[in-house]
Amino acid sequence: MCGRFSLTAGPEELEAFFALLEVEGFPPRYNIAPTQPILLVIAGNGREPGSNLPDRRAMLARWGLIPSWTKDPNDLPAHFNARSETAVEKASFKTAMRHRRVLIPASGFYEWRRDGSKRSQAYWVRPRHGGIVAFAGLMETYAEPGGSEVDTATILTTGASGDIAHIHDRMPLVIMPEDFERWLDCRTREPRDVAHLMRTPEQGLFEAIPVSDKVNKVANTTLTCRCAWRSSRRRRRPKNKSQVKSDN
Repeated sequence: MCGRFSLTAGPEELEAFFALLEVEGFPPRYNIAPTQPILLVIAGNGREPGSNLPDRRAMLARWGLIPSWTKDPNDLPAHFNARSETAVEKASFKTAMRHRRVLIPASGFYEWRRDGSKRSQAYWVRPRHGGIVAFAGLMETYAEPGGSEVDTATILTTGASGDIAHIHDRMPLVIMPEDFERWLDCRTREPRDVAHLMRTPEQGLFEAIPVSDKVNKVANTTLTCRCAWRSSRRRRRPKNKSQVKSDN
């Protein structure tokens, strides 16, 4: 699954990676949590004849998909993740799988390893060679009873690669740059046409680094979330000279 992630890349890096025309500036985000705004990359409305401008655009959406047919969002679970293997069959996701596939830029994500006890170890999972990755996502626009509309989104997940399988059995579904156009093309490509893209990333794409429990709190939104983990076991202080017994 993916319950926290990070996006620290600047607008120019995002524009180059996703072939976007313009991305508004925003501060680095180190601990993005469900219900918060997230950046999406969506297909454009089609190029004008003779134009070579990018046919993609960026937008913001609330993390946690609300199906358009929902009467009361409080009656549904928080759809911040959707299993890629079954999304096309689920009432909450099948329409978005056909008509509103998106990309979700990320610098990495957090996952927790639980060993059966109450304690868990947080890990920062990032591209091994740095840079950005694109999570596969779905989008829906929910019309509130008052008439206003809210754009919402979810991250698709898949089975974990060998890089993180020892931490968790699920991870975000990653779309590689050469497949961006195919994934975003909902006009001519149905879910069956992109089914081969919904696979576990190759081993070696990510590396997992243990970090402190600061990331556990949503309020911690700074770089301290990625502070290296240190054992809680206290180191023994060296004895001072007056405490050292002489062997003489």
